[in-house]
Amino acid sequence: MTEPEKWRVLLIDDEEGIRRVMRINLEDAGYEVATAENGEVGLGLCESFDPQVVITDIRMPGMNGIEVLEAVKSRFSRMEVIVVTAFGEMELAISALQLDASDFVTKPVDDNVLFVALKRAQERWRTREQIRDYTAFLEEGWAETTQELMETFAFQKKMIESAMDGILGLDENDRIVIFNRSLEQMLGYEKSEVLHGSDLSRFFPSGGLEALRAAIDSDAYGGQNRLSLYETTLLEKSGNRVPAQVAATVLDEEGRSAGLVLFFRDLKEIRRLEREMADQARILHQDKMMSLGRLAASVVHEINNPLAGILNYLRLMRKITERGALSQKHQERFHGYLEIVEQETDRCSQIVSGLLTFSRKTPPAKAEVSVADLIQRCILLSQHRLQLGHIELASELADRLPVIEGDVNQLQQCLINLIFNAIDAMPDGGRLTLKAFSEQAAGQVVITVSDTGPGISPENLPKIFEPFFTTKKEGYGVGLGLSTVFGIVQDHKGRVEVDSRPGRGTTFRLLFPSSGA
Repeated sequence: MTEPEKWRVLLIDDEEGIRRVMRINLEDAGYEVATAENGEVGLGLCESFDPQVVITDIRMPGMNGIEVLEAVKSRFSRMEVIVVTAFGEMELAISALQLDASDFVTKPVDDNVLFVALKRAQERWRTREQIRDYTAFLEEGWAETTQELMETFAFQKKMIESAMDGILGLDENDRIVIFNRSLEQMLGYEKSEVLHGSDLSRFFPSGGLEALRAAIDSDAYGGQNRLSLYETTLLEKSGNRVPAQVAATVLDEEGRSAGLVLFFRDLKEIRRLEREMADQARILHQDKMMSLGRLAASVVHEINNPLAGILNYLRLMRKITERGALSQKHQERFHGYLEIVEQETDRCSQIVSGLLTFSRKTPPAKAEVSVADLIQRCILLSQHRLQLGHIELASELADRLPVIEGDVNQLQQCLINLIFNAIDAMPDGGRLTLKAFSEQAAGQVVITVSDTGPGISPENLPKIFEPFFTTKKEGYGVGLGLSTVFGIVQDHKGRVEVDSRPGRGTTFRLLFPSSGA
């Protein structure tokens, strides 16, 4: 294997600013860099530029990062791929790892994290090149001289032992002839316990080995006599189970099987990330339910007043009808009463509908969202809390606001969180201002939430979007509200800005691309 004189990196991202900044940082670190604005252009550069490492954003119009990863692994198997994800996209990141991505980093990209990921990708590239050399050696047959054979054998042995993935090799009689250090660490066996034996079943639970051999014989995982991205379970010496991803190839020598090489990747870390994602989703939902409880208590009072009015008007009309036939004057009054009852009933219906929409735990479903309707719904749900807190509400919505593309339930959660934070910041009353306007030149819609509270201290301002960071008293929040806001806005290809000074209040700005921008 020949070490590259200069590592070539291809960066694929649809945001020009990100491409420019990352290119400067990478070139300063000594990498040769090419950039592409989308997946199709990136695949073309894979052929002409021939990078060792591809860095691709997951969220891109047209061909997304997962599709780029699959295409690169299918057409340019020698290249390593690092995916870049936004906050809250861990499920996509895990899917990318399962598709043999080298690593993932989250936005905003930290340079130190990026360079660690690049170092890992380089190590994987070197190891894969070594393994390819080794496989080629096994297929090419005997070396021309005994000395060359011994030198090559010593090199290959070092290469196999240094591989990050577990490697197990069988000869034509199914005897174990390779059992590298990574596999020893993964399963807890010493080489001396397994070499030259043929009892593979000890490494698999009941039926696991048979299923693996059937997969190698089929065409389902990369073609007959080959295996790629196959998941199975291995057994440690202690009896514990290890989730693993397997790649395998049957060694062919003049049309007959000369053995089998299996490569095992330990998936325990990926499974741990999956469990963390599930725990995080549960905690986020709990935080939403806390907000819902506070909201529901407010809505009960908000609905009580119109219901009392409806009941009084209905009782009055019943008394009038009990007196006899209605006069023209009473008929006119009845018409007015019924209009009031209809209006108050419709108001109650809107409040309950908004509360139900906020409470549903549904998968994201993006569609065109009216910003004005979104803000009015949030005002309706939080109005009573504002009144109880003696907070004056002002809303300034520009005419003919462009719609935005998004999930209305998630966007509502964003605004409710910001409104509740503003209310909590003004325990003695104050003024809450909601604004919405468009910046046509930038192709975006801006929503601002401003309060007249005490503001955020300079030392806390950089930390407010971190999960579980909170300055509230115990029992008033778990520090996920602003983290949730940040993640949702990022998922909608927007950004969050905050302007706060002690004693001068706080303003949050949510900037979303307008639909079609």
